Amino acid sequence: MYLAVGCDHHGLAIKQAIIEFLQNSGYDCCDCGAYGTDPVDYPEIARKVGEMVSAGDCAHGVLICSTGIGMSIAANKIKGIRAASCCNAFAARRARKHNDANILCLGADNLQEDSVLEILQAYLSAEFAGGRHGRRVDKIREMESD
Repeated sequence: MYLAVGCDHHGLAIKQAIIEFLQNSGYDCCDCGAYGTDPVDYPEIARKVGEMVSAGDCAHGVLICSTGIGMSIAANKIKGIRAASCCNAFAARRARKHNDANILCLGADNLQEDSVLEILQAYLSAEFAGGRHGRRVDKIREMESD
C-alpha cells in the first residue's frame, strides 16, 4: 500500500516517526512536507496529500498538525476525500469501517508518539464495512456534486 504523509511545522517529529514506522512495516510512502520547523501553511500540505489520494496515486493519506482539526477541514474540501481527525484507536477504526475515511488526521500537540502509532495501526488494519455504511458514504458523495 502506498500512503501520502504530510504535516505542518508542529507535526514534523510525529511525521518522521510515522514514516519510519510505515517503512519498517513494509508500506511505501511519499513525504509531502513539511521538511523543517519553520512555519508553513497547513492547507498547502493538506491539498498535496488530498489530491494524491483523490487522484488514486495513494491509497490513503496521513496528515498531522497541532490538533488534526485544521488538516481535516482543509483536506475535506477536496472532492473524494473523507478525512477524519482521530484521537484514539477506536475512532480511527470506526472512521475506516463506517465512513470509508481515506485520510487520517492527527494532532501532534495532543498525542504521544506511542498513541499515534496505535491509532495509525488501528486505521490501517480496518476495512470499510460497506452495507448500510456504503449507502451513507454514497450520500456524502452525492453532496459533493450538488
